[in-house]
Amino acid sequence: MLQKNITLALLLWLACSASVFSADVQKDAGSPKQAVLIDRIAAVVNDDVITAYELNDRLGTVEQQLKKQGTPLPATEVLKKQILERMITDMLQSQLARETGVRVDDAQLDKTLRRIAQENKFPSLVEFRARLEQDGIEYKKFREEIRGEIISARLREREVDSKLVVSDGEVDNYLATQARQSGKSEEYQLAHILVLVPEQANSDKIQISQQRAEQALAQLRQGADFAQVTAGFSDAQDALQGGDLGWRTIDRIPSIFVAALQKMQAGDISPVLRSPNGFHIFKLLAQRSKNVAAIIAQTHARHILIKTSELVPENEARSRLLEIKQRIEQGADFAAQAKLYSEDGSAAQGGDLGWISPGDTVSEFEEAMNALQPGQMSGAVQSGFGWHVIQVLERRNADVSVEQKKQQARMAIRSVKSDEAYQDWLRQLRDRAYVEYPLDQPGKGK
Repeated sequence: MLQKNITLALLLWLACSASVFSADVQKDAGSPKQAVLIDRIAAVVNDDVITAYELNDRLGTVEQQLKKQGTPLPATEVLKKQILERMITDMLQSQLARETGVRVDDAQLDKTLRRIAQENKFPSLVEFRARLEQDGIEYKKFREEIRGEIISARLREREVDSKLVVSDGEVDNYLATQARQSGKSEEYQLAHILVLVPEQANSDKIQISQQRAEQALAQLRQGADFAQVTAGFSDAQDALQGGDLGWRTIDRIPSIFVAALQKMQAGDISPVLRSPNGFHIFKLLAQRSKNVAAIIAQTHARHILIKTSELVPENEARSRLLEIKQRIEQGADFAAQAKLYSEDGSAAQGGDLGWISPGDTVSEFEEAMNALQPGQMSGAVQSGFGWHVIQVLERRNADVSVEQKKQQARMAIRSVKSDEAYQDWLRQLRDRAYVEYPLDQPGKGK
């Protein structure tokens, strides 16, 4: 604790003394005694810092993105504050990832970048990089941002999604609602603004958050662009993408918002709505009915999982998994090896996951599984849970059975719960952190 306090004190002292250091350097070099600002610290986040240069650099990037999207720019100081809070949240997740051994190696990062390039119709990573640089986006910086997004997704899987529980009663209620819709499900395309309320906030802090939300709503009712207001006010992770939540069935929308939503027409904006996380504003972009598919493609697969942790870094987990895979390739029984070594609930069944439908597993697992032929075994596949080796046993096209409908219901409910739990987890992560704003102190950063 003493060492940490010394470190924080030193960081703050350096933030206040940047111009002095510059003057001393010039004096030693025989230059005139004129202080020149090197940089300032915008925020101290535990034992790390965000500099004013980094903040302004990110601000320039975001403004460029918003202009390209055709989104009117919020006031610079409002947008800068939003971006700084986002950078603090990103840094806290990065710190937690370092502390708990979550890593993304260059090979996995390159694989993700190639997929992004293909999704954007670029045949090679070289051409994709050239286009980014043509648009004024530094490739190295873009690459590290994608690495950060992957790490954030893996943290979410481990810290939030893996701990969610959906009861049978919740599933039954979901299916009852589906039955009342006679085989059809209404879907809503939504955008939202979220103003978070700090954990254990007192009445004054709650009122401040509510006033921010009311201010955002007032601007919207005066005709301001929704994406612009979202960028300036929303604390949600999708704020700089206009707050777009995509298409959702009524069952994937928190019940506390459904009553307001069902009274809205396309283009309408909700009043300020309260949830345990904070204050929300929704915009209904569009609405449609969609028939539920009768046939789905399923994969019967099994796997072996070696988890990563503070005590088992990624390289060690991967090496252990590859040793197991090599034994299987040399004739060892897959199921027997899974029972001995897999750190997953399926180990007792020899790693057998049963019939898997689209969306049942995390994206890295599903992508690797879909690339396999029946009987084929994957290489080492990394997800937020650790390292997997996957074997596809067979595939089929199946009618949507009662059990499958229950599984689909369970996944839809999990999606809603995951969004709520993730926002709550981010809020707790932020509330537990030490954050200081040197530029906001009197006489600093002015």
